[in-house]
Amino acid sequence: MSSAPLGYKIAVLVFLENEAGELLLMLRAKPPNLGSWSPIGGKLETAIGESPFECAVRETYEETGLPVTTSDLHLFAMIAEKAYEGHSHWLMFLFRCRRRLTALPPDIAEGKFGFFSRAAIDKLDIPETDRTALWPIYDQHRDRFVALKADCAPSRPIVVEIEEITPAVH
Repeated sequence: MSSAPLGYKIAVLVFLENEAGELLLMLRAKPPNLGSWSPIGGKLETAIGESPFECAVRETYEETGLPVTTSDLHLFAMIAEKAYEGHSHWLMFLFRCRRRLTALPPDIAEGKFGFFSRAAIDKLDIPETDRTALWPIYDQHRDRFVALKADCAPSRPIVVEIEEITPAVH
């Protein structure tokens, strides 16, 4: 008996800060990550050929109201997550926004927002893949570019492997 192959979902996450350097997170009101805090983002509109940068610009505006351009974004990571929650594979593009938020965005259907220091994020209810892979990637590689893969199969510990790292951007 064989199971059907898992499909790929392609998405972006955007890391935004306020003037104090705190990071914006959303308490998710919908799956995936229902009830957990995570950066803003969403799935690419593949039917129209949307690029990861276009998606990050769109999602940033839709979720926060902050108008950004591709030049406001730094792509710092790409991570292929195999068998996330056992439901699908994800190809994630992680962006750091160079523009700062001046206020907390209003709540939206996808969830409510909060600003948190990096240290406070470690104490929040965040997805295990974020704790194991995403935040360490952010901490170590947010000023450069890194490509990674993560085996997220539910029956074993998450394993993250670095496939390539480029030098820091100056």
